[in-house]
Amino acid sequence: MAKGVAITGMGIISAIGNSVEENFYSLIENKIGISRISNISTVHADVIKVGEIKKTNDELISELKLNDDNNFSRTAMIGTLAAKQAVENAGITNINEFRTGLISATSVGGMDMTEKHYYDYFEKPELVKYITCHDGGDVADKIAEELGLKGMVSTISTACSSAANSIMLGARLIKTGKLDRVIVGGADALSKFTINGFKTLMILSDDYNKPFDNNRKGLNLGEAAAFLVLESDEIVTKQNKKVLARVSGYGNANDAYHQTASSENGDGAYLAMKKAFQVSGLKPSEIDYINVHGTATPNNDLSEGRALRRIYEDEKVPDFSSTKPFTGHTLAAAAAIEAVYSVLAIQNNMVYPNLNFETQMEEFDLTPQTTLKNKNIEHVLSNSFGFGGNCSTLIFSKS
Repeated sequence: MAKGVAITGMGIISAIGNSVEENFYSLIENKIGISRISNISTVHADVIKVGEIKKTNDELISELKLNDDNNFSRTAMIGTLAAKQAVENAGITNINEFRTGLISATSVGGMDMTEKHYYDYFEKPELVKYITCHDGGDVADKIAEELGLKGMVSTISTACSSAANSIMLGARLIKTGKLDRVIVGGADALSKFTINGFKTLMILSDDYNKPFDNNRKGLNLGEAAAFLVLESDEIVTKQNKKVLARVSGYGNANDAYHQTASSENGDGAYLAMKKAFQVSGLKPSEIDYINVHGTATPNNDLSEGRALRRIYEDEKVPDFSSTKPFTGHTLAAAAAIEAVYSVLAIQNNMVYPNLNFETQMEEFDLTPQTTLKNKNIEHVLSNSFGFGGNCSTLIFSKS
């Protein structure tokens, strides 16, 4: 098995908590973050449920100690909070001590500010400052500036697999000797644009999402940010750092099937998992827990389930569950928050429950883990699939 790249720090803010500790407590106590919309004025407020971070923009500005004339989007603010947590958790006091980079993932960027001020830009010059925060790359720039990072800064946007590709690229940069340390992850805030877009696709549920249930109705959108600090073994040894877990495998693929739908046979998902196993040197039977993408849409769960059956053939599929009933689907941030959850699963030897499950899907014999389960966890496989056929898989392993 490949040794992998060390994870030395984590930070997260989501609908179920404002820190790693709060998120873990919610996961083991079945404390969900799905509720009616309160931070956005929308006609859908009483129709759909979302995973909303329980902080207003004013509260985020205060916590980050930003100037009154700042032009931070909500995505940039929650991203900065999570990244700062990760850096602190890794015990980093000099961000530029080694060759350090930041790879941030987002899908909507500063859309929340654009839609809020769009019609007022011409009448109110003081709002023009928000135009530049629309770009997804502005989120990464803002985070880097707040961290004082002077190294490589990049943005990845591959829909809902964005943060998985951020983690993958960071690991590859370290393995190839390009960088010594990379802060990787993603952030996405809720916006009317996102809500309306997914409503148009008719894949939003008016109830709590039910991944891998035969009667699933669709997803709940969410907002979140999470970042992990990846470091080389040289830094770990030199500074005698604690390793939380390792990124041991990764793979991505594109099934080029449809603009928004996954192929019914799960071709992209299958190839992504297959590549991740090749990189890690692990066999499918060595996986102890699978954190499935599990969006609770008819298409995703069917596609992902068939891909899992193809990977495992006649073998038993390991314990699996989706954590999206806790947080909602957080788009570009999904793979990052689920990376944090995967590491916590390894550290605490736990499989999280797939909430709301009642009826097995009729297409295959797969039942998710529905209660919190204690078992030894050496390796976790985490799937993230996005629009445009972007499919990515990560494997995390005990250090």
